[in-house]
Amino acid sequence: MRFRDLKKQTKNQTKHAKPIIPYAGFIARAKAFVTDIFMIGLPVALVIMVLFGYEETKSAGALDVIVGDQKALEHRPDPTASIVQIALIMGVHVVLWRRSGQTPGKKFAQIKVVDARTLERASSWQLCIRFLGYFLSFITLIGFFVGLLREDKRTLHDLLSATAVIYTKN
Repeated sequence: MRFRDLKKQTKNQTKHAKPIIPYAGFIARAKAFVTDIFMIGLPVALVIMVLFGYEETKSAGALDVIVGDQKALEHRPDPTASIVQIALIMGVHVVLWRRSGQTPGKKFAQIKVVDARTLERASSWQLCIRFLGYFLSFITLIGFFVGLLREDKRTLHDLLSATAVIYTKN
């Protein structure tokens, strides 16, 4: 075979090759999630404490209310404070995801959120749906582990919002 024919053959093979996408794995995503609980959750909790008072930090959490725990009966949460807290956390996540695709935890884990089809920045609507999908993933718990069964490692909230989490280039 002539060199020229071999060169053409390798060019054609590379054109049809599927690009390798560096989807983020479960451990990196879990590391980012735990980091964000502290980096975003604690400042928001402090804002809630300033706005609604120290007593609000002692009130029952959403999970206590859902399961009907005794704590929920003794220290009922203020619905307004709960809504403000969720809105603040959602706002921070969506703004950070929209700006750079990364929250502090995702930056630490060297991963980012992107549109699943284009691998570019996701839209604000997609990111809002993604955040709300976290609740569905949390309630079912299996939503977080769906990524372990998929080749693209996308979880339930990624599937609902048409987003993906990929490793950033170093």
